[in-house]
Amino acid sequence: MSEPVLKVDNLTIDIPMSQGTLHAVRGIDFELKRGETLCIVGESGSGKSLTSLAIMGLLSKKMRCNAARLDFSGIDLRTQSPRAMRALRGDRMAMIFQEPMTSLNPAYTIGDQLMEALQLHRPVSRAEARARAIELLGKVGITAAESRLSQYPHQLSGGLRQRVMIAMALMCDPELIIADEPTTALDVTIQAQILRLLADLQREMNMAMILVTHDLGVVARIADKVVVMYAGEVVEKGSAREIFENPRHPYTRGLLRCIPVPGKTKPGEHLGSIPGIVPSLIGKVEGCAFRSRCDVAEAVCASEVPVRRTGEDHMYRCIHDVQPGAPS
Repeated sequence: MSEPVLKVDNLTIDIPMSQGTLHAVRGIDFELKRGETLCIVGESGSGKSLTSLAIMGLLSKKMRCNAARLDFSGIDLRTQSPRAMRALRGDRMAMIFQEPMTSLNPAYTIGDQLMEALQLHRPVSRAEARARAIELLGKVGITAAESRLSQYPHQLSGGLRQRVMIAMALMCDPELIIADEPTTALDVTIQAQILRLLADLQREMNMAMILVTHDLGVVARIADKVVVMYAGEVVEKGSAREIFENPRHPYTRGLLRCIPVPGKTKPGEHLGSIPGIVPSLIGKVEGCAFRSRCDVAEAVCASEVPVRRTGEDHMYRCIHDVQPGAPS
């Protein structure tokens, strides 16, 4: 059995603020192998993007990041210097950001930005880098790829800019790619095309991929493993099949009630919702953070959050021992 490309154990991120310390990410752990897709899901403010930025070494210097283990292909990311991390980023690990218009440099052509990504990490000529850029633009579905190299980001549509970002991330054949809500700014039709493209490229190049999203419909189509985050911590994780067929945590079950089910949800039928808001994570955080929004919460939830395991890879944090197949 292949070794994991990425191992994350007890990752925490604290942010000093005037009111106290914000515990933005608390005790995150997961593993990912080559060829696998891990989806990190949860509503805004759950810590998904900060977790991704921590792996890439892109957190603000003001944030305090700690982990018992943060291992990438045998490299301890906790001990790497900024220079060493720059050598890894864009080469063996790459990231596709949420909004390509703010990630691409408006002052440089598409070709210059793509070629720079390769020439920075590989001893190749400009002609070789140009050929690689044209090859990848074609692979991500951009027609007339050679003519696009002289264009600037503002001359491309949102969908094309996102495809350019994907091509840039793939320039050095990375082992790990992190896509942070890569379809948020796109219309539904383009979203489906981008997700299908990512899935096809991931299989073809045998990469490990982390997809950060709040859309469970996306997760159902692309994920091998799922991590459900709420208020900075993992409340449930497991295989995509386990999460969708036997969700155990009340938050996961609430999220699934919010999406239409083909063949079951009738036209015009009301979807589920989760009342309330995510609690503040400033200061000491005790008990289950979801208890104020949970319809099965009990007094003990304010202090006790047992970790339950239903198999080697499926865990959830809840006082209730939910049985498989229990109604949502």
